[in-house]
Amino acid sequence: MDTIASLFSFITWPVSWVIVQFHKLYGAIFGPDTGWAWGLSIVSLVVLIRICLIPLFVKQIKSTRNMQALQPKMKAIQERYKSDKQRQSEEMMKLYKETGTNPLSSCLPILAQSPFFFALYHVLSGIASGKTIGVINQPLLESAQKAHIFGAPLAAKFTDSAHKVESLGATLTDVRVITAIMIVMMSASQFFTQRQLMTKNVDLSVKTPFMQQQKMLMYVFPVMFAVMGINFPVGVLVYWLTTNVWTMGQQMFVINQNPTPGSKAQASYLERLSKSVAAHSDVRGKRRRAVVQAIVAKGPDRNDNERKFITSLAKQGFAAQADGSVIKSDVAVAEAEGAAPKRQQPKRQTKAQRQSGAQQSAADAEDEAKTSLDKGTSDEESETKQDAPQNAKAKQAAKPASGTARSKAQSGQRKGQQRPKHPSKK
Repeated sequence: MDTIASLFSFITWPVSWVIVQFHKLYGAIFGPDTGWAWGLSIVSLVVLIRICLIPLFVKQIKSTRNMQALQPKMKAIQERYKSDKQRQSEEMMKLYKETGTNPLSSCLPILAQSPFFFALYHVLSGIASGKTIGVINQPLLESAQKAHIFGAPLAAKFTDSAHKVESLGATLTDVRVITAIMIVMMSASQFFTQRQLMTKNVDLSVKTPFMQQQKMLMYVFPVMFAVMGINFPVGVLVYWLTTNVWTMGQQMFVINQNPTPGSKAQASYLERLSKSVAAHSDVRGKRRRAVVQAIVAKGPDRNDNERKFITSLAKQGFAAQADGSVIKSDVAVAEAEGAAPKRQQPKRQTKAQRQSGAQQSAADAEDEAKTSLDKGTSDEESETKQDAPQNAKAKQAAKPASGTARSKAQSGQRKGQQRPKHPSKK
């Protein structure tokens, strides 16, 4: 570790200068020889470095999302050119160039932070060995050696001998307890940060090898930091614990405000946005308008979360517009309510209910038959009454008829239109 740290000795002077400036500030408050003054100086160094690395962090988030989206295409290229590795590499580079994706962008924050990390390690190693380094002169060196964080010297390590720890004014038990607690906290924060990324900010609708790789790193990184942590001075553990906590908080903010499409975080974000629109009847904020505008522009390519969001707006009486705003729309409400009517299953009847229903149906059928029979009889009577005048005229016209007709009438045949027989007499 000392050999690697010496490679970054060129940045030791600026790192030591920043620590000394913060030490002057906190030393005036807590005292120059206290662990609070030196510990907060290291924490402030981390915060300053991470603020400067925010653009790289944003680039890392975008690169990670692009890599997730490209996984299906990358897999197709690998299967297509599995026998030609050179052509496979060329097609991969072509795909990265067309989409503007850099595979190394996801590692940029760690790579950019590494020189500061090793420079700080080099400074603390010099303090532990009693050597002035950078802008840390002899008085500052003596002050740093006296500084203890919860009883552990700033430059002490878990693997240090009892004699070396005693020379720094502490006991081996205190040093190992404090360093062990800090190593556990450092590994736990690393695990939680990676788990938060995997469970909330990953598109679960796409299963790719990239997800398996991230899941593996979720367990590998904490173990790796735990093994390496026993060789870190207490000051470096403070540095790394602080940067893990910063990363965790920064990532939590990004997940809540700019989640990955198709992830659980996006579902939660769109649900909050829907409630905000219902409360204010408007989309508040440029960033939120940009989100709604992007969802509207996708059209039929929306994911499940985005479709649910549009449907939720429609049920509340709003229609999303292309510019990211919303308007009142009764048509949207009607379409949302009648889009997918639920089909109700009939209730299952018992045997007694089925038998009583059958008996009731038979009785209804019999009543209907009687009603139709009575109706037919009344119709026939009305027809007879209507035909009576016509029959009388027919009889008068038949009087002067020939003898043949008269003989037929006398034989019992009725003149004119005969009355139809009653259905009961058929």
